[in-house]
Amino acid sequence: MDEQQLYAIVAEELGLRWNQVKNTVELLDNDNTVPFIARYRKEVTGSLDEEAIRAIRDRTRYLRNLDDRKRAVLKSIAEQGKLTPELEEKIKNATRLQEVEDLYLPYRPKRRTRAIIAREKGLQPLADLILRQEIIEGTVDDYVAPFINAENKVRSLEEALAGARDIVAEVISDDANIRKLIRQATEQQGLIVSEARDSDNVGDFEIYKEFSEAVKSIPAYRILAINRGERESYLRVRVDVPEADMVRAIENVIITNRKSIFTEQLEISLADAYRRLIAPAIERELRNTLTQRADEHAIDIFARNLRALLLTPPLKGKKILGIDPGYRTGCKVAVIDATGKYLQGTTIYPHPPQRRWEDAKKILQDYIEQYDVDVVAIGNGTASRETEQMVAESISDLDNKVCYTIVNEAGASVYSASPIAQKEFPQLDASMRGNISIARRLLDPLAELVKIDPKSIGVGLYQHDVNQTDLAEALDDVVESAVNQVGVDVNTASTSLLRYVAGVNSRVAENIVRFREERGIFKRREELKQVKGLGDNAFVQAAGFLRIRERDLFFDSTAVHPESYDAAFALLHHLDLTPNDVRANGALVRSRLKDRRTLDELAALCGCGKETLADIIDSLEKPNRDPRDEMPRVDLRSDVLSIDDLAEGMILKGTVRNVVDFGAFVDIGLKQDGLVHLSKMAKKFVKNPLDIVSVGDVVQVKVLSIDVERGRVGLSMVLD
Repeated sequence: MDEQQLYAIVAEELGLRWNQVKNTVELLDNDNTVPFIARYRKEVTGSLDEEAIRAIRDRTRYLRNLDDRKRAVLKSIAEQGKLTPELEEKIKNATRLQEVEDLYLPYRPKRRTRAIIAREKGLQPLADLILRQEIIEGTVDDYVAPFINAENKVRSLEEALAGARDIVAEVISDDANIRKLIRQATEQQGLIVSEARDSDNVGDFEIYKEFSEAVKSIPAYRILAINRGERESYLRVRVDVPEADMVRAIENVIITNRKSIFTEQLEISLADAYRRLIAPAIERELRNTLTQRADEHAIDIFARNLRALLLTPPLKGKKILGIDPGYRTGCKVAVIDATGKYLQGTTIYPHPPQRRWEDAKKILQDYIEQYDVDVVAIGNGTASRETEQMVAESISDLDNKVCYTIVNEAGASVYSASPIAQKEFPQLDASMRGNISIARRLLDPLAELVKIDPKSIGVGLYQHDVNQTDLAEALDDVVESAVNQVGVDVNTASTSLLRYVAGVNSRVAENIVRFREERGIFKRREELKQVKGLGDNAFVQAAGFLRIRERDLFFDSTAVHPESYDAAFALLHHLDLTPNDVRANGALVRSRLKDRRTLDELAALCGCGKETLADIIDSLEKPNRDPRDEMPRVDLRSDVLSIDDLAEGMILKGTVRNVVDFGAFVDIGLKQDGLVHLSKMAKKFVKNPLDIVSVGDVVQVKVLSIDVERGRVGLSMVLD
């Protein structure tokens, strides 16, 4: 496949124009990053967004790998002297790896099979007689007798027929068309069946101990659950299909002359081919395919949830007290200022076994008053709700208008023991660092969460069961996208944040921080070229996403790329504005445009493309715009809710903590999050919960059911 064909295939599959695919692939091949292409090469790609660019990247990667595999297969078959023009054409035209592997199957080097042993005994000609189905006269014995001889170790009629049938069965099994036929039939008619290995011990897999569901409709989360149950030895899993129908389907293809004296032998062979060779292979393939699809689906959900969490609006300019709750070891407390600097911390023991409730409240109140704390951030782990009760009591006794909120602490322990945390707080032990992270997650979620392996942030479903390499790549893409969408202050950002900037790797991120420490803050973007390891191409990729606030060159604080500064100056000149005018009031840009030329004419005047000019205008109009400000705000509280306070029909406000296939978990202030089932998310049919809510959304819910014993609450987003 040449590159032109590749562009055409990808364009057709993704519903894009050929030149969009071609230009995007060329940009990717020249080491341009996805965020850079999406933001600063819109004229080249036709304004493709990151999702489309990544789809092009992934499909191109698959097709190139497929092409490599085709070449290897063609070479292997040619070396065997068995490559025909027809077979070569079929392999070259295949669009899926499975098609190539099916075509290669008869020529793939095999271990010593029953068919190989039969061929060594000279039984291939007899197998050919059975397959050709031409002989309609005489008896089977007459044609088999010549193959019985001591030299070939074939001692009987039945032994000769059995060996020939083994060869026939393998030939049928290796037929690409037969494989395709049975694969499709199994996908349409098959059932995934699971049963308990021990009905008295099924762990968390009670619903799967006698379970079956159609292969074509089973949802991803059930596949992952069944796989886990099998892996943990609670379940046996198989694919059930109507065997007689499968065998009959093969007969309809293979048996062309029922008058042949070998028809019975052929029937036995093809039944054996199905049961012994085809069915097990198709079952393995099918389960691998289902698992791969389930992985992709679960990873997509995790990625979308993670993106929503990363883009949670920061509580800018707030002094925050973070609490990492605990029982025996106490609750760790830390205060940070409005810049995230650690001020003071301690440990309090309000819960069993110490039960120093009043002492703990007094310490909290002293900290709040001493540092003029605005918000208390409570981790959502062990003893979270009991700690919430203590915090609510503490702030109710104060005159200060202090609120609290529950923060997802997933990964805080991973961070606290990491080299990053040790470098940030060498004087503190690991148990104290986690609550600082909890507080900072409220101050600036993105800046803090990038310090943690994305897989450790618990906003997915079965994330430990999916392909970990694919998961890591997808989540890295999400973090990279979020960081570059928001932009990074190069003079304050940590190495953890900088390494996700387009064009910047971990080594260059460390060099940027080192440069800053040794020479002082960056005053111009141009100074970044002096950073070791940040070459010309890396600078081009990164510059637009790295911001320098409140310095001499106004454009350095905006999303305008240095390569477009001349166009930006030309625009301001045409609008009779100066950079200082725009710095003071960005709205002037849009107001001056109203009675001017069209965007196309203005772009020609400024020497740039129309899409680039539109982005320049947007950047200048809102130079310090943070896209997170448009997201739902954090839900702050001052009182606590008990499950005993609930009544069916009650309307509450809550925060979406996780979105999964079957619904959304909403924090309404109880020990456990309530579940809004998929069927209760809207009056209309909802196929995907992510079409309705995202992690971090603040929603109104109605209480449908209350299970006090298990602490479970059923919720609905349909209020009337």
